[in-house]
Amino acid sequence: MFILHHLWLILALPLAGAAINGLLGWKWPKAAVNSIGVGSVALSFLCVLELIREFLQLGASQVPYFEKYFNWISAGIFKVDFALQVDQLTIVMLLVVTFVSLLVHIYSTGYMAHEGGYARFFSYMNLFVFFMLTLVLAANLVLMFVGWEGVGLCSYLLIGFWFLKDSAASAGKKAFITTRIGDFGFTVGILLAFWTFHSIDFGTIFHQAANMPVESAAAFGTLTVICLLLFAGAIGKSAQIPLYVWLPDAMEGPTPVSALIHAATMVTAGVYMVARMHPLFSRAPLALFVVAAVGAVTAFYAATIGVLQTDIKKVLAYSTVSQLGYMFLGCGVGAYAAGIFHLMTHAFFKGLLFLAAGSVIHAMGGEQDMRNMGGLRKKIPVTYWTMLAATLAIAGIPGFAGFFSKDEILEAARNSSGATVWLWVLGIVAAGLTSFYMFRLIFLTFFGKPRYDEHKVHVHESPRNMTIPLSILAFFSVVGGWFAAPHFFGGTDYFEQFLHPVFAAYAPPTPAIPPEAAATSTPAMELLHSLTGIPVILAVLGLFFAWWFYIHKPDAARRAKESLRGLYSLVYNKYFIDEVYAALIINPLLWISTNVLWHGVDETLIDGTVNGTAHVARGLGGQLREIQSGNARTYATWVVVGAVGFTVLLIAVWMVR
Repeated sequence: MFILHHLWLILALPLAGAAINGLLGWKWPKAAVNSIGVGSVALSFLCVLELIREFLQLGASQVPYFEKYFNWISAGIFKVDFALQVDQLTIVMLLVVTFVSLLVHIYSTGYMAHEGGYARFFSYMNLFVFFMLTLVLAANLVLMFVGWEGVGLCSYLLIGFWFLKDSAASAGKKAFITTRIGDFGFTVGILLAFWTFHSIDFGTIFHQAANMPVESAAAFGTLTVICLLLFAGAIGKSAQIPLYVWLPDAMEGPTPVSALIHAATMVTAGVYMVARMHPLFSRAPLALFVVAAVGAVTAFYAATIGVLQTDIKKVLAYSTVSQLGYMFLGCGVGAYAAGIFHLMTHAFFKGLLFLAAGSVIHAMGGEQDMRNMGGLRKKIPVTYWTMLAATLAIAGIPGFAGFFSKDEILEAARNSSGATVWLWVLGIVAAGLTSFYMFRLIFLTFFGKPRYDEHKVHVHESPRNMTIPLSILAFFSVVGGWFAAPHFFGGTDYFEQFLHPVFAAYAPPTPAIPPEAAATSTPAMELLHSLTGIPVILAVLGLFFAWWFYIHKPDAARRAKESLRGLYSLVYNKYFIDEVYAALIINPLLWISTNVLWHGVDETLIDGTVNGTAHVARGLGGQLREIQSGNARTYATWVVVGAVGFTVLLIAVWMVR
């Protein structure tokens, strides 16, 4: 039980890698930087594998496993321990974070090989892995918040990695400021949780919450307020409406950053937090409905924007926002295991999509506009086939990973106790749109005639340290969802079964299902329904229409653009949300900052007071200086005048008395 007793090792290894490369890597060859950067994450991944072996040997009474190292903060009754815990949910997240991070680090050794700041890049990446693992392993809200803010900091550093590029620097600031808005609510939620439960430890909070009644779905109780405040942080970190605007701009960072932070790990922190705090959310149905509603609307809304994007990374960015909406939809209707299942499969296929997009950009010499690509299928075959596997997965084509996880969420949105018809409708329409814009990406990038100058752009396949991670992620994009496959044949959903102890431990009582209301369908009927259901039909239709508009009848797309010019302009410009935010929020704040706070308060009031006092003192001093003439007669005259004046003053005071 070595790793169980030394959980801190999983955190310490990437932190050590970040420190070594950050302090010393700038003077080392790239091979040494690679050894430290990749090796530290690889060792952390091996520790996680050993942890899984040891965890599976624990008895049910020992889960969650808790390890306290020292008292960290102590202020009156407010006490915070540096404590880590492991349960089934932690295991899933640790495996996803370390495995995908390792593959992205390996990929980065090829993608970033000719970039400056090589050691700095790996230092930031290692630091991100440390904070993400801290967030996942934390046994209390405050330590989780340290990881939460840490991944935000690393996101800022990595988005603005090319800091001499103005758009990258601006995107980093936009991400940092936007997520801080949500994090303010998260902070207040932690304080309210402490005020309510007198503790910030998960175990204590969950045990007390288990004895509290389920709040009314139409009223704001304390649990509802806590959950909504915590969810505000998730809206910012996981890029949901209305705080999603930072994530598309975050594509200014290097592509490995997009794959790791903005697809597979950091942006899923909000989903993990909702699942971790399920004992509170399950007793706050109004908060759960808000989670589901925000998720469903975001899934649909972001998918509509992705339909017309032309930058290959921007398409994937809006796809990420949409898929995160699916995860929140699953959690919001009480299907926490389904939400986490989609989180895992999404890490595989979306991480692969971003890395494959990076391989395309690498092959095209930096080009990201799909309108300037085409015909790449035979020139970069490994990239094409792996990206196609990920596309089939995200589109929900039966047999691929995304089909299983997305189907579970949509089924829960239709049949669970928190389900409503419009949530399900938004989910399935978003599924159809997802299939359309992803196959549109495939057809524009890899099919048709080349739309670039073949004499200037020498397309070439990426090196093996980039294609091997692509192949591994492609494998998991295919088989990663098969943990749930037996369920479609009347068997067991092994993923849900593994997580069941976590979500059943503090679940509120649910009313029994009457025998007459129980499902009567057979496993064969369920399988047939899943394979021929509306989500699958829409996924196939999305593929068909993408083929029709961009391969079979490309003129049809141009005619549709002309006939729907107003709608096209609205969607192509992302509903002008950035312009609306600029008009309603950013510009007024800039005007207030410039004219009121700067010119009014700072210059006029503060500087005016200080400078005015100095001006008066200088003027008075100049006048008094004239008295110092150096003439003895003048001094004697002033002495006499002073004496006479003082005498007159004394006589006046005496007469008044």
